[in-house]
Amino acid sequence: MDDDVDSQILLPSSFEAVDVHHLVSLIADMLERLMIHNDRIPLSAETLTRFHSRTTPGISVLEYLQRIVRFANVERSCLLITLYYIDQICSRQRTFTLSSLTVHRFLITSIAVSSKAFCDAFYTNRHYARVGGIRVAELNVLEMEFLALIDWRLTCTPELLQTYYSNLAASHSSGKYKIAVPEPQPMSPTSDVDHDLSSTISVESTSPAPERGDSFMAAPASSNSPEAFSQRQTPSIPAFPPSSTDSVPVDPP
Repeated sequence: MDDDVDSQILLPSSFEAVDVHHLVSLIADMLERLMIHNDRIPLSAETLTRFHSRTTPGISVLEYLQRIVRFANVERSCLLITLYYIDQICSRQRTFTLSSLTVHRFLITSIAVSSKAFCDAFYTNRHYARVGGIRVAELNVLEMEFLALIDWRLTCTPELLQTYYSNLAASHSSGKYKIAVPEPQPMSPTSDVDHDLSSTISVESTSPAPERGDSFMAAPASSNSPEAFSQRQTPSIPAFPPSSTDSVPVDPP
């Protein structure tokens, strides 16, 4: 009993504060279980997509995500929204399955797309392709295919991402993750003078604050942003074995 308590990992209540390595572990565990289930589904010509590899890549989902996070500086929101994209695509295209043949291409494409939508600074497709072990021309095609599959719906609410985060921790196969209960924040009393002052500043501001709607992020940046718009410094990336990730040729629809 004591050993179980000692082995538990207490995660922060908000996904924005969680250690990215713990988040990678949570997501990889869920994807592995999903792949085990979907790998039992017979593969047919009708279900082939551009995301299918010829053979199962020789790198686990956990290792692949760790590689992407290490060399692409992925934000937590970009990792979590991958689950939202999976749900979107599966609800729109019933034949699509995330399996050991599709998950790697799906992940690197999702990260490339979401990073451009979420982040002020992001890498070029050439960089993401090198990190993911695919050709840049192929990533360009996968990106457009991905955007069509999600119907360009790149955003979701922070509340939904928080729900995904909570479910990942609760359903982890090891049962060792637990999310801390947030402590209620005491309300600080404000005087009428403070209230009037803040109202005056808000009204007289020449640059009104953007409205916060249901969207989790602002309008996405163009997926064809030139390299000059990428503000990130490119790290040194070790070579990725490409042979096992060659895709299955699929004729365009």
